[in-house]
Formats: sequence, C-alpha cells, structure tokens
Amino acid sequence: MTLRTLGRASLKVTPLGMGCWPISGITSIDVNEADSLATIREAFDAGINFFDTAFCYGFDGESERMIARVLRQDRDKIVLATKGGIHWIEGKQARCGRPETLQSECDESLRRLQTDRIDLYYLHAPDPEVPIEESAGAIGELIRQGKVLSAGLSNASTELLARFHAVCPLTAYQPHFNMLQREIEDSQLPWCVEHGVAAVVYWPLMKGLLAGHLPREHVFNAKDGRRKYPMFSGDEWQRNQDFLDELRAMSIELGRPVSQIVLNWTIQRAGITVALCGAKRPHQIRENAEAMNWSLTLGEIARINAAIAARGPIVSKAAVS
Repeated sequence: MTLRTLGRASLKVTPLGMGCWPISGITSIDVNEADSLATIREAFDAGINFFDTAFCYGFDGESERMIARVLRQDRDKIVLATKGGIHWIEGKQARCGRPETLQSECDESLRRLQTDRIDLYYLHAPDPEVPIEESAGAIGELIRQGKVLSAGLSNASTELLARFHAVCPLTAYQPHFNMLQREIEDSQLPWCVEHGVAAVVYWPLMKGLLAGHLPREHVFNAKDGRRKYPMFSGDEWQRNQDFLDELRAMSIELGRPVSQIVLNWTIQRAGITVALCGAKRPHQIRENAEAMNWSLTLGEIARINAAIAARGPIVSKAAVS
C-alpha cells in the first residue's frame, strides 16, 4: 500500500479513510459505543491512518470524542480531518459559515479531539447567507493561528470551489461519489485535478448498498435513514440489484467481497485521492481496509465499467454528510 499526498499539502494518507459519521448513531441503527470504539481501533490496526469526522457528527460531538478516546496516544501517526459550519438546533441541522461560528466550532473540536491541531479543516457546506469568501477567510485565519494545517470544502459547486480557493487555497474537496453517482466527473473533479486539490469522496459504498450484503427482498427498518433515498426503493432498487448481481458474480470469481471490488475500483478512478468508508462494526472496516492491498486489472475495471453503463442513468439525491 502506497500513501497518497493530499493536494499540495505535506499530509500523507492511506487511499481509504474512515468516515466517522455512522459511529455517532444519529441516522444509523444498531449503533453502540463499544462497537464504535472497537471499529476506530480496528481501522487503525488495519492500516488506515486517515480519520474524517465533523462538529455535527453526534448531538454532542460523540464522533470526535470517541476518536480521541481511542487514538489520542497515536495522534502523530494519524491524519485528522473535521468540519465546521453545521450544528444542531432542536434536533435539526443548521448551517452557519460566519467567521465567529467557525472559530468557536474549531476550538470546540480541538477540545473534543484532545489535540493541538487539526490536519484538515473543512467548511462542511456553504452557507447561503454568508459569502463563501468570508468563510474561507475564517479558515485561513485558523491556519495562521496554527490551529489548522490545511483547508477543505465539502458539498459545493465548482464556482464556490473557485471562490473559496482564491481566498484560502484548498487542500481537499469532499463530495459524494460512487459507481452509481458520478456527477463530479463532469464538473468539480476536473477542477480539482487542474488546481492540485485532492478529491476525498464519501459514500463510495452508497450507504452500504454497494457492499452487496442487502438482498433484493430486504425490508428496511422504519428508523433506517436510507429509506428516504430513491436508490433504496422501487425501480431504482431493482435496477441496482441487477447491477449488484454482476458484481456478485465477479466476487465469486475473484474470491473478494463485493465491497472490496467497489472500493478498489473507486480508489483507482482518475482524480480520486481518498475514499471514505463508514462502518459500525470492526469486521466491516477490516474488510474494507483490505481493498487497499490488491488491485483490479485493467480488464476487470473495463468489465465493471460496462456493467455501470448497462445499469444506465440513476435517480440521484444530493445530501450533506
């Protein structure tokens, strides 16, 4: 496994990182603290050195706090990314990109993470009420203060990326991306490649769909947040299962789990620097991490691309993660 450089920064990261939203237990079911802590430890032990969280991952910063509990002694061996600009008000997410909010949320994240610096600090999502130049300037000030080493932006258009970058040079951009949701390939991704900005993508397994474990007849729990996404119901669900049947056949032939095939394809995709994998259990992140240790052949990638093309256009729903 070869470490990759985040943009033009000096940060060296594994091609798979751990996305630490699921362990907060807000939208994922059957989450418990013991398994969440064990999953963080397993990710590190399996070779992952990049951990991605946010101020709003948990109603009281549960994700950031758990990372600190497990990895505080290994701080110099990991790269920590967190985000500011989204918080909870009466159980609902609210955006605020004002400089004073980003400053206070960064300070609180530093306390929760029990660290003296954040390696990569994102504006979690642009605030339509605040010019993005002001938010970018605030993160630039955090860098000047030494609290943050590099800047990131998530869930933004190409125009907003350019405007942010002009004020505070970006190290990374974080959008959703997977085999079935590839909109950024025609927009933000070429911009990132041109400007030396790393693409750190979430949802490479599309909230577990592309892990291949959910059977065609699966019935979602009423509390499962995935029920609201078109990908998990109706005709889209059936077409996705047809596509997954092709990947399941490859899984048998290669002797690799579907999840590893999907993740390996993702980190070999041109312009993608890191894929963030969420997990709730140690065995899940262990299986995912193994995808860094082998490579699909060009022929196998071509076969997957043909299956993606046969799947056809999808109904997509943008989200903030």
